[in-house]
Amino acid sequence: MSNSHTDSHVKEIDGNVSVNRNEDKEWTPQSWRSKPIRQGVVYEDQEHLQQVLNKLQHLPPMVTPSEIYKLRSQLREVALNKAFLLQGGDCAELFEYCSQDPIESKLKVLLQMSLVLVWGARIPVVRIARMAGQYAKPRSSSTEKVEGREIPSFRGDNINGYDPSDRKPDPERLLRAYFHSAATLNYVRSIIGSGFADLHRLSDCSLRHVRSDRTRQEYQTIIDRLADSLDFMRVIGADSPFSPISSSLYSVDMFISHEGLLLDYEQCLTRLLSDPETGEKKWYNIGTHFLWIGDRTRQLNEAHVEYFRGIQNPIGIKVGPSMESNELQKLLDIINPNKEIGKITLITRYGADQVEKYLPAHIQAVKASGHIVIWACDPMHGNTKQSSSGVKTRYFNSIIEELSKVIRIHKDNNSQMNGVHFELTGEAVTECIGGSMQLADADLALNYKTFCDPRLNYEQSLDVAFLIAKYYEKERSGPSL
Repeated sequence: MSNSHTDSHVKEIDGNVSVNRNEDKEWTPQSWRSKPIRQGVVYEDQEHLQQVLNKLQHLPPMVTPSEIYKLRSQLREVALNKAFLLQGGDCAELFEYCSQDPIESKLKVLLQMSLVLVWGARIPVVRIARMAGQYAKPRSSSTEKVEGREIPSFRGDNINGYDPSDRKPDPERLLRAYFHSAATLNYVRSIIGSGFADLHRLSDCSLRHVRSDRTRQEYQTIIDRLADSLDFMRVIGADSPFSPISSSLYSVDMFISHEGLLLDYEQCLTRLLSDPETGEKKWYNIGTHFLWIGDRTRQLNEAHVEYFRGIQNPIGIKVGPSMESNELQKLLDIINPNKEIGKITLITRYGADQVEKYLPAHIQAVKASGHIVIWACDPMHGNTKQSSSGVKTRYFNSIIEELSKVIRIHKDNNSQMNGVHFELTGEAVTECIGGSMQLADADLALNYKTFCDPRLNYEQSLDVAFLIAKYYEKERSGPSL
């Protein structure tokens, strides 16, 4: 494997390292190296980096082509409005989250959210966790000021440490990312297959946090109806061990995802393997099921787009106010030239105050392109504010406002929101203001733990799921309000 920067001319693009080489016409896992790159990482010890990359490319796959194919098949149903996508997890995963309690709490909230969504929308839910690899984050600036000193920004556990004394990029962190990802995924698979996803565990869904009596009663009504439906299925034997649908009541598919930011790492985990359907050899990223490309790295002629266009994994693309409609069309054509249905998930993140300005044109541009995509709403990133106490936060009302507007705009444009994408945790953090707990600015200091962006806590995540479920229930029962 060639080194990232030793055989190339290095220059800066918007403060980020880029690499220029002669362009390769044919795609290979290394062809991104011929393109400029943003959010690149410069390691002082190139020999050490090469040793790490050599090790990574010989480590075993974490996921299989069969699992990736299964997810692509399910996402095709989402794109055709026959299923709903729920994607969520930490903004920036930390190595310390590779532990029993954090993993279980995150899975618990995703499973409970999905159950509520299934009840409301009456369609299957495809679950994708932002975990087992979400260790790197793009940053708007390569440096920050800490105690009057300008130091490199914290860019995620697989690059450098959060402590100001540990900001030098360390290649060994790439290996640690692999092993923490593998250990996390191993435990996810173990507990999902051991009854953790049993739909009968509704008693775990506590509503003690809901301060409003009216809201608590509305949520309890949903839980009671779900419990009653499951009890009916038990009585008629539909959930007996001999029933053909019993497995879907006791276990689910849980896929993993992360942003494909560090291309050195992603290249090492890109392998030529047999397509499970045709047997043809194709390139798969075997480090995760689903990768997305961020709003800062989606330039048409640069490294990340070049890498993403060659892999078989389903791909997400973050779409924000800076995305031009013609650029979006070209991007879809580059990454999905065969217009495979459900291959691409467009994760929109405008902000509640800008979604009406940009989303309609993007919907129409995609329609004109002939691509059938998944439209997923990320109401988190565009609604980040600074609290009066000086920390980053998000207002629950703004999150719900963007969601509501996205649903309406899609309807007005003869389209449909197919899913949601949240930064959340199953822990009782206090990072976002509002929700049924009625968290205020003064409450943020109680348990503000994020090292990057603020996340919905367990209760606020359920709040969102209940509100979406109530919307779809109204849609099914009569004219929407």
